[in-house]
Amino acid sequence: MEIFRADERFATTSDWLESRHSFSFGAHYDPANVGFGFLVAHNDETVAPGTGFGTHPHQDLEIVTWVLGGALAHRDSQGNSGTIHPGLAQRMSAGSGIQHSEWNDGADPVHYVQMWVRPEQFDLPPSYEQSELDLRTGELVPVASGLAKHAASTAIRLNQPAAGMSVARLAAGGTITLPTAPYVHLFVATGTATLEGAGELSTADAVRLTGADGERLTAGPTGAEVLVWEMY
Repeated sequence: MEIFRADERFATTSDWLESRHSFSFGAHYDPANVGFGFLVAHNDETVAPGTGFGTHPHQDLEIVTWVLGGALAHRDSQGNSGTIHPGLAQRMSAGSGIQHSEWNDGADPVHYVQMWVRPEQFDLPPSYEQSELDLRTGELVPVASGLAKHAASTAIRLNQPAAGMSVARLAAGGTITLPTAPYVHLFVATGTATLEGAGELSTADAVRLTGADGERLTAGPTGAEVLVWEMY
């Protein structure tokens, strides 16, 4: 179990962007921190109104975007477009190559987490999917997954049958059990929580568990929203 505090991550900042990277990204490189399981990017980003990322390319990545506040507009070279808001999951499979833009057309900053996963197959046709979720259950809800056990319940499918991401939106004192899996990546997107074996976690803290064994997580007094990847 490795704990990574929010202020320990690589940071990219400008007059319109604040981005914190859980793994090596862009100009930030640490050969000992290039990914975990199938995750190769996990960026916590805030983009100012009227700004964003102009059209740029990707290839052979499964890209999952989860908005925490505000709204993010997506357009790509396959003709897909959409506005992502909290509770709506988005997946873009870059496949053989795609170009897209991500822009904040709103009046408020947009805060989101974007995650990149290595696919099972390369050079596939690019594709796009988005779907609304109901997170009022207080349990882990499968969001983006290629796992067979999530086939009937996940919102969006990944081209990676050994990885899946779930989200839990917990009230104060709410609890969940983390998956039992070779690799589990926990990210506290908002609020605070206490993890069995790790202690208290604050907003934007992350934990990487190897050989995870169903550890319990309990939300703090203001509740928490957590993103959980399980990988095999």
